[in-house]
Amino acid sequence: MSKKWQASDIPSLADKRVLITGANSGIGYHAALKLARKGAHIIFACRDQRRGEAALARVEADSPGLRMELAILDLASLSSIHHFAAAELAQHRPLHLLINNAGVMTPPRRKETADGFEVQFGTNVLGHFALTALLMPALQQAAGASSGNAAERPRVVTIASIAHKRGRINFDDLNSTRSYSPMGAYQQSKLANLLIAFELDRRLRAANSRIMSVAAHPGVANTNLFQSGEYSAVEKSLRTFVGHVIGIALNSDSEGALPTLYASTSDDAEDGGYYGPQGFLEMRGHEVGRAKIAAQATDTACAVRLWQVCEELTGVKFFSEVAAVAS
Repeated sequence: MSKKWQASDIPSLADKRVLITGANSGIGYHAALKLARKGAHIIFACRDQRRGEAALARVEADSPGLRMELAILDLASLSSIHHFAAAELAQHRPLHLLINNAGVMTPPRRKETADGFEVQFGTNVLGHFALTALLMPALQQAAGASSGNAAERPRVVTIASIAHKRGRINFDDLNSTRSYSPMGAYQQSKLANLLIAFELDRRLRAANSRIMSVAAHPGVANTNLFQSGEYSAVEKSLRTFVGHVIGIALNSDSEGALPTLYASTSDDAEDGGYYGPQGFLEMRGHEVGRAKIAAQATDTACAVRLWQVCEELTGVKFFSEVAAVAS
């Protein structure tokens, strides 16, 4: 791959439909903006309508005439996910790129989703698992019309984190009901994202699907994921200050979007690949390349078990028959 790959290398995306969760801010917003500039029709899947509308207005002010739409989606609610997916599939239109970008990071106190899951595991992992499964018909529709060329194949891009390296999957307490650590729960969710992305790749290839599963991480970037949350006024001020330092010393949210864009569009991105910045400890840099994968993220037995747990908890299944045959 070229170490000098930049957003300007994104090919034409005319007639491509792209869905990005959490596209109203941060890395999701900048990925949406750059993909829209290349001709893609971007679906801003956002939880908050006001913030979603503000994001679309911001894009329109920056680059008038781009193809965008807002869709309300709350990944912390399985009902919302089902409603959104049903509305999307009812349009009978192909989906060429799904970027599972939205996330919750380290709320100081344990919170739950509408379905009673710990909010980081429930949103970052279960929400995206259910969404991907339910949108698979639209991705398959795009795959049916694609060539074998990587640039034409639909992709599911999962945004992970270097935090996965310290993550552990605690099957005895996935929802942190016995003990809650803000960072521990976040690390577990990001490890789970990577395990599911790799397992999805294996199941797609076993099914001879043209859909690609690719993962990426932004390094350390100044995004609202880091700054938002229920904190005291002092801690909010401190986090805002640290965020500015991160933006100067490490990556802005625009720079942090580069690995996502690479995983989403580069001809050199491979099935089951994981990409990130190549700077100091993978935390910063304008060069994108293969990201380092912690040993626990390569545990296929753990991935299969986690996949099955996600199916049970969400009530949504896909590619289970392929897995049974492959095993």
